[in-house]
Order: sequence, then structure tokens, then C-alpha cells
Amino acid sequence: MKTPVYLDYNSTTPVDPEILEAMIPYFTGKFGNAASKSHKFGMEAEAAVEFARKQVADLINANSNEIIFTGSATESINLALKGIAESYNGKKIHIISDEIEHKAVLDSLEYLEGFGVEVTYLKPDRFGFINPVDVKNAIKDNTVMVSVMTANNEIGTIQPISEISEICSERNVLFHTDATQAAGKIPLNVVLQGFDMMSFCAHKMYGPKGTGALYVKNKNPKIKIIEQISGGGHEKGLRSGTLNVPAIVGFGKACEVCSRKMFEEYKEQTVLRDRIINNLLRKIEYTSLNGDEIKRLPNNVNIVFEKTDSITLMSEVKELAISTGSACSSASPGLSHVLSAIGRTDEESRCSVRIGIGRYTTGEEIDFAIDKLIGAVNKIRSKFF
Repeated sequence: MKTPVYLDYNSTTPVDPEILEAMIPYFTGKFGNAASKSHKFGMEAEAAVEFARKQVADLINANSNEIIFTGSATESINLALKGIAESYNGKKIHIISDEIEHKAVLDSLEYLEGFGVEVTYLKPDRFGFINPVDVKNAIKDNTVMVSVMTANNEIGTIQPISEISEICSERNVLFHTDATQAAGKIPLNVVLQGFDMMSFCAHKMYGPKGTGALYVKNKNPKIKIIEQISGGGHEKGLRSGTLNVPAIVGFGKACEVCSRKMFEEYKEQTVLRDRIINNLLRKIEYTSLNGDEIKRLPNNVNIVFEKTDSITLMSEVKELAISTGSACSSASPGLSHVLSAIGRTDEESRCSVRIGIGRYTTGEEIDFAIDKLIGAVNKIRSKFF
């Protein structure tokens, strides 16, 4: 077993060798621009993009023409939220979201508030759930969209998104979900679950960084979105810029591989996840779980070790690659807005760590991590008890 043991799969994943193999030809011999349709190189690249678009669509039971490629899930979220809001040409509109969304959602909504958009942020319960009744009660005559993530990136709680999307449909309000953490890990069906828009990306599912997608439902009347990147009218005029063909090919292959492996990986990762949770909670006093015990991602563990500062803990377990929370918040470190929203104190937030399991995690690595964490927590706490 090699160290450090990587246990930060909620942050990013390594590229699967099968996926890398599919990408490599498009860096060299098949290097064409997918927009250059007058010769073989461009047509070859375009065909690869369209094949990948179908693979991405198939993962979520969408049509190929409902997938817009972007540079990241963050860009997809910006396109969905800002693109919808700007389509109302400055009219007084209302959007509903919640306090534990990823910063890509929260920062986009804060930006829109600066232009007069009214935003309601719903509060989760102590497990991180958004109550569909709260969504229903928050809808106004001028509400145009609800955005609630499928599963939380820090605490792993899976939201009742089908119930929320049904409420939105009944009230003729668009529903958008950030499915970045969920796509490829749990089954998603945009038709059965009633999504209007969904954001996700490749690097959370063993594909390359630098490519994402926005699902936009085909409906009548058409969902109107204003492009956020101008300069060429690519992707149906919604996202200009030369397509990253190798990454898109990798994204498509990642979705195909996840479709094939999801059921078995879900079972395997759930077993490893629960082994960590049960051992740490049983063997270390004053320890508790963040998020719901059952309705959570199969690969996510978020634990509070009381009287054990997480930064100090990580310095004691350098053989483990774990985190204190969202990687996208590390540029502006501070207390987790997610843990604060579910009622954790500042002290509890400072004592929380996130452990992410993945495709290549072994039982040996999990047992090693459990032993290391128990030893490190006891060592740090010896100063207090």
C-alpha cells in the first residue's frame, strides 16, 4: 500500500486509464477543431464531440441536443442562473435556493442580487435536508426558478429533489439542480425526476478537469437562456469558445464507464463508508457525523472530532489525503457555511473533517486510515483529557 492514501474523492478524482486511453488520440492525430467542418480533421472532431454528447446524455436519460458543453460545473451553474435571470430584461424576478449550496451557486446569486433580483435562501434542518414544503411556501407570483443541489459536497446529504421539482412543475417554476457530486455516483433520470436544468462535470467521475455540462430540457415554450461567454455562437449560441475535444471525449467516456460500474461501486463504497463511520463513532468518544446517516452519498464521510482541531489533525496524519471541506472554498479559508447552516457551532466546524472514498479505495486503505485517525485524535486530545 502506497502513502499518502488518497481520501479526497469529493474534491477530485484521478483520470481512469480507460478514459485516458479514449482521450489520447484527440491530442495528436485527431487534433481538429470541431467547428472546422470543411475538412476531415474538423469533421472527425465534431463526430467525436457528438458521440460524447450522447454518452453524457445517456447517463442522465436526456437527449443529446439537451446537453451544452462548458468548461466546468461552475460555468454551467453561472450559465443557468445568470442566463435565466438576464433573459427577463431587468424585470423584478424572484429565485429560491438554500444556505448550503456550493459557492458557485451562492456567489452567482449574490451577483444577481446586485442587479435587483430577489433571492430567498431556505434553511436546512440539522441533517442538511431542504424541506419541499418550505420550497412550496416560498414561491411567489414572480418566482422564476428554484435551484437546489442534488447532494451536498461537504456533508453528502442527498436532497428530496424529485419532490422539489414536482412542486416547481405544478407552479410553472423552472427547477435547476447542481448535480456535480451526485452524477456518476447515484442514478439520475432527468425525465422521471423532472429537472429543467442540471449542472455537472467530468473530474468528479474519473474524467479530466476543465470540462462540464449543462442539461437544458427541451420544452415548449423553450427555456430562454442568455449566453455568458460571447464570441462565435458555439453550443447553440449558449457558450462560445473552441471546444476542448479531448476533454469532452473523456467526459463522454467517463459517463459511459460510470453507467456501467455505478451499481457495483455504490455497493462497495457504501460498505467502506459505513466501516469508517461505525469504527470512528464507536471507538472515539465525543465524535459525531455531519449529514444524514442513510440518505447520503456512498463515498462521503464528514465527522466532528470534538476538542480536535482539524488542521492539527491533518498535520498528524500526513499519510492520509483528507480535507476540511469544499476544495473550492480553500482560496478563502474560514468556517464552513454548510456546517454553520445545519447548526454546528464554530468549535464543531473547526473540528470537522471530510473523507472521500473512490473507485480505487481499498479495504486495506480504509483500515489504515481508521487506525491513523484514532491514534492522532487520542494524541491531540491527551492535552485536554
